[in-house]
Amino acid sequence: MVITSKKHIKTQSTYNFESSKSNVATSQMRNALNKLTDSMLDDPAISKDEKFRFENEIDSFFTLFRRYLVEKSSTANTLDWDKIKSPNNETEVINYDRIVSTKDENVSNLNKLAVLKLNGGLGTSMGCVGPKSVIEVREGNTFLDLAVRQIEHLNTKYDSDVPLILMNSFNTDNDTQHLIKKYSGNRIEIKSFNQSRFPRVYKDTLLPVPESYDSGLECWYPPGHGDLFESLYNSGKLDELIEQGKEILFISNCDNLGATVDLKILNHLIESGAEYLMELTDKTRADVKGGTLINYDGEIRLLEVAQVPKEHIDEFKNIRKFKNFNTNNLWVNLKAIKRLVENDDLKMEIIPNKKFIKRNNQEIEVLQLETACGAAIRYFKGGHGIVVPRSRFLPVKTCSDLLMIKSDLFYLEHGTLKIDNERFGPNPLIKLGSHFKKVNDFQSRIQHIPKLLELDHLTITGNVFLGKNVTLKGTVIIVCSDGEKIDIPNGSILENVVITGNLQILEH
Repeated sequence: MVITSKKHIKTQSTYNFESSKSNVATSQMRNALNKLTDSMLDDPAISKDEKFRFENEIDSFFTLFRRYLVEKSSTANTLDWDKIKSPNNETEVINYDRIVSTKDENVSNLNKLAVLKLNGGLGTSMGCVGPKSVIEVREGNTFLDLAVRQIEHLNTKYDSDVPLILMNSFNTDNDTQHLIKKYSGNRIEIKSFNQSRFPRVYKDTLLPVPESYDSGLECWYPPGHGDLFESLYNSGKLDELIEQGKEILFISNCDNLGATVDLKILNHLIESGAEYLMELTDKTRADVKGGTLINYDGEIRLLEVAQVPKEHIDEFKNIRKFKNFNTNNLWVNLKAIKRLVENDDLKMEIIPNKKFIKRNNQEIEVLQLETACGAAIRYFKGGHGIVVPRSRFLPVKTCSDLLMIKSDLFYLEHGTLKIDNERFGPNPLIKLGSHFKKVNDFQSRIQHIPKLLELDHLTITGNVFLGKNVTLKGTVIIVCSDGEKIDIPNGSILENVVITGNLQILEH
């Protein structure tokens, strides 16, 4: 009893100490944010609307920061691994093939739909400048071009009026506004709004990086796609959509070329009365870290790898136990979003994202406090998952992905990529090394896309160049040694081969 008492006192003392530190940090942050706001309010060149928006964003950030400190100093929000259960396959996660709709062909529901693309990211990871959505991906079309073509085809075919909404960030807004002008003659209404701009925080002092409203871009960050709901509400676009008779918002990442409007899912959501639907798909070796739906204390929740205790990471990656993952294709009821935002009910898990910025030629560690819109499923009535075919998850995150979607594995139809009928089995696993990381380097080394229809696995590393009309089949591994070069000649057919060293002429 004495030992238990001492342990209890020690734990309580530690908590009080952490709580005290939290109060100090909260007070210091509030004072620093007040100075930030004052620097903007005193500037006569800034419009009232811009001042109002900035004040709202700072208040939202402070709320998030305060919640982060409270949760950090408490164990109340820590997941108990033993309480995690597989979701109910009858109600919480169902298979796409088992969706029962009395109106699978009810196209009138399209008039209740709006499509939103998450368009806040830059193409920097692939060596590009500007919004990622304007990278050319297929036959001269960008991600944005393909999204517009898909929805325009829907509107023309079914005489519907599905609008396209773009959630931009302060990094992508100016370029996007300029680019969407070219669609003014298309049969599609394009709306856009900006997600919040939050101040980065020094990891050591927990104080904001920006010193004034107009501090450089490196001082700020867009706070993840969990910010969607509040930003959509604050922009006025949510009320606009509801007034236009829209009921459902289909959300997806701008770089997921498989995220197209599916009438079967739309009709199922409306008929079921659910407020939220998440598309899941089966995991492969490339997706073991993807978040998945679980049942926790009787409610459905999204479990992300960042929430998993270290001792259970391998178990989380086991595709037999956690069979599918979140594609971030989400279908959400607009009036439900309005209700939850107005009631301040959305308290998604906070993801501390570590970054580095340069100060006086030194790298300083900073924090970005982010949230994910998939984690909001627990707050919506009737929220559940649908396990969809892998074809609905076709993201382009790297040049390895770019090679696949440019190849003969797919063909383009009304802006939608479709798998060639001759293809057998899942998509190939493609790994291109650091020499292919940037789009310009990729294009200089692979000027002509090889035929991949019968490819299972491709690995290329080092100083490698592919010629014209190259065909790759089965498992192909090409590894070039440092300081060497490998040229794959025109017309080569490589099937189940390993090529290493230095090669400039290849018999075929």
